[in-house]
Amino acid sequence: MSEHDAEHTAQRDQAPTAAPPGTEGHDQGQEQGHEHGAQVSTDSTPPGIPDAAIPELVIISGMSGAGRSTAAKCLEDLGWFVVDNLPPALIPTMVELGARSQGNVARIAVVVDVRGRRFFDNLRESLADLEAKSVTRRIVFLESSDDALVRRFESVRRPHPLQGDGRIVDGIAAERELLRELRGDADLVIDTSSLNVHELRAKMDAQFAGEEEPELRATVMSFGFKYGLPVDADLVVDMRFLPNPHWVPELRPFTGLNEEVAAYVFNQPGAKEFLDRYAELLQLIAAGYRREGKRYVTIAVGCTGGKHRSVATSEKLAARLASQGVETVVVHRDMGRE
Repeated sequence: MSEHDAEHTAQRDQAPTAAPPGTEGHDQGQEQGHEHGAQVSTDSTPPGIPDAAIPELVIISGMSGAGRSTAAKCLEDLGWFVVDNLPPALIPTMVELGARSQGNVARIAVVVDVRGRRFFDNLRESLADLEAKSVTRRIVFLESSDDALVRRFESVRRPHPLQGDGRIVDGIAAERELLRELRGDADLVIDTSSLNVHELRAKMDAQFAGEEEPELRATVMSFGFKYGLPVDADLVVDMRFLPNPHWVPELRPFTGLNEEVAAYVFNQPGAKEFLDRYAELLQLIAAGYRREGKRYVTIAVGCTGGKHRSVATSEKLAARLASQGVETVVVHRDMGRE
């Protein structure tokens, strides 16, 4: 899922520019104001952002090659005003301009990445400024494995923006270190190592489509331990304590989506009890997430190959969460890899 061709275009790169304060229409406006008896304010303090007009703000960041442009394009298609590679110091200005657009710019997405690394140190200051102005912002971080990123850079024959005279892996390592703190502050981390463009768009749609913002959104992801842990998992469930349907010849060709496989899994001792207890535990965790303002959670359910037990459990668990009012997306990461 290469993003270089999209990232290096300038179709959304230019942020709106505002006229310098006090110059646009100053003489004419002042003259007309006196002529019609209007009072002209002498207060030199710039007005704050109108509370009722503060737009939604999403900051998209992450590893180069992980799909930032795809994520930004998805939000653009959903009606967001997207600005690519905006210097972090200008984010508060962008929000203020949106607030003064009389509702025309209600949702803003800003892509921040290492292409603007000279300004990257200003991000912390900008985030603090937004918090002081009571601007609600969400950070979406696009992650991917080193192997996947190397393949993507090599496929488009472009250097990593931070590799300099070194190798692609050197640039990736430098970027990971640069973004480490931001990744830790992210509200949503999406690992795109095994996702194609359409799957990433589906994830973004699931998180941002719709008029109303749900209290909590969950992604339940099945995976195989032999293929590695999902790096974007908040919670990990290990279903390898149950017998493996792989060793039942008549079940081996099927997946956990098959009714017979699911029945076999949940007829095992402890399976239904585990599902009930874990669903209760998730209710407690979800309540805590809501209190802490966390809106997204990724629950990774693993078995050996990610084909039978984890798939069946993910489907059941997602249904439980949906019945509790949690908007849920199911992803089967490794199903079909064998």
